Amino acid sequence: MTSEIWTEKYRPNIFSDVVGQDDIIKKAQSLTNSLNIPHLLFIGPAGTGKSTLALIIVKELFGKNWRENYLEFNASDERGINIIREKVKNFARTKSIGNVPFKIIFLDEADALTPEAQQALRRTMENYSSTCRFILSCNYSSKIIDPIQSRCAIFRFKLLEKKDAEKVIRKIEAGEKLQISNESVEMLYEGSEGDCRKIINILQSTASISPIISPELVSTVISNAKPKDILVVLDYALSGDFKNAREKLLEVMLKESISGQDVIKAIQKEIWNLPIEPELKVRLTEKTGEAEFRIVEGSDPFIQLQALIASFVLAGLGKG
Repeated sequence: MTSEIWTEKYRPNIFSDVVGQDDIIKKAQSLTNSLNIPHLLFIGPAGTGKSTLALIIVKELFGKNWRENYLEFNASDERGINIIREKVKNFARTKSIGNVPFKIIFLDEADALTPEAQQALRRTMENYSSTCRFILSCNYSSKIIDPIQSRCAIFRFKLLEKKDAEKVIRKIEAGEKLQISNESVEMLYEGSEGDCRKIINILQSTASISPIISPELVSTVISNAKPKDILVVLDYALSGDFKNAREKLLEVMLKESISGQDVIKAIQKEIWNLPIEPELKVRLTEKTGEAEFRIVEGSDPFIQLQALIASFVLAGLGKG
């Protein structure tokens, strides 16, 4: 199920349904109950509850009339100054329906707005503060101009911890009548990297195959490199066996269809499980970062990974 279906099916219209953001929820609930809502700026990674919390606030404020008093834009799709001057301004200047004296406009991915559009938005926020409140969400606050940030109450969202992700997983498990082992929960969390939306999408994919969510099934859907395979590659390398390390690496990438960047991430995680000195782990982590940078810049992934494995070989021989 997508995050939108999650929103409707599991009705996260009470604040406790947003997990992992306790301090933010307390503040948002207090503001909503007092009807004293300033402009809000939600900052944080994807899949942490920013859009869901905005929807909760609107539903709590307006009840059944929430659709008439709520306008949502994805700023990455409609990012020009005309959107602010026309659609946003026209909605902001009209009075709300019901007892709440203002409407709410939600601008998702507001960091995609052009500087000119942000300047126009700044003026709109000033001129129509009596009839409209803005909720902006973004991944990077540095891309939002200071005048807008100074007009907003800033809420910083964090990635979900494992215990919070497990709450979501167990709730879906009960609602969809699935069977999810503890090992699968661990793998779902590792594969999502704290992104709740990604957890839900992975679960949808796996549940369409089988209601019994096994670690093997999750691994197949995620298409990440298996830790045990990466450990074999690193063990060969640290023992000085470059040939076998290279062949195992090639096998992982070809047979499992794993991209170079995914292999890099898996190596970075497994470095800290290796029985080597902490100082050597730090140096190898640095080498891993250099290899990833080159891959991102367009270098051949397998050549860069071979060079990285060679670094491990030299480190294992005491020459790194």
